[in-house]
Amino acid sequence: MPIRVLVNGASGRMGKTTVAAISHDSAFELVKETRNTDLVEAIKKNNTAVVVDFTNASVVFENSKKIIEAGAHPVIGTSGLVPDQIKKLQQMCDEKQLGGIIAPNFCIAALLMMRFSAQAAHYFSEVEIVETHHEKKLDAPSSTAIKTAEMIAQERKKNPLHKKIHETLPNSRGASKDQIPIHALRLPGFLAKQDVIFGHLGGNLTLSHETIDRNAFMPGVILACKKVIDLKKLIYGLETLLV
Repeated sequence: MPIRVLVNGASGRMGKTTVAAISHDSAFELVKETRNTDLVEAIKKNNTAVVVDFTNASVVFENSKKIIEAGAHPVIGTSGLVPDQIKKLQQMCDEKQLGGIIAPNFCIAALLMMRFSAQAAHYFSEVEIVETHHEKKLDAPSSTAIKTAEMIAQERKKNPLHKKIHETLPNSRGASKDQIPIHALRLPGFLAKQDVIFGHLGGNLTLSHETIDRNAFMPGVILACKKVIDLKKLIYGLETLLV
């Protein structure tokens, strides 16, 4: 039996690309959906197994709760969830023994960039992240940058140097996540790009990834929709499913 998938936010740019990808995969049966319809009613009415959410940061937490409460498997691609919200959603899934995925990034190449950054953290203590997205992305920094910083911090063997710096303009050194500076740029002409820059005496290492088409995210979306059915908990980060 095909997996019945509802795309919440189907009229958006990522939603439209997801609808096309799901429609062309025989493993799925598409339930097309927009953000203006009652989500719980749509899930139950269409006997939905998986809901992919590509809406916006202002509603993603409420959407995620509704998906879980309705008994569908959430695959959340919308950024903007904060740690306390993620923890709450994980508790809800634990209570139902319901599998779900929150993915800061669905692009396999970007996930590898994040994994390689965590490996590099064994050898470098000094690192900064520069992420660039299109001008219509409203949240900053990106969930990918935050997740990358978390992964680096978990693997870092040496503490960063504490430098007292005078900022002539406040926040000119960027935001800080786990003592890792993150710089967020929003410019036309970009879709998604991230540079993880490691510095050391005499040289540096830069791990860079750029997405130029939203279809780059689709293999990860398809993977998540297939794998989430067998999960019994909500996981944060698609990289945990990569072999």
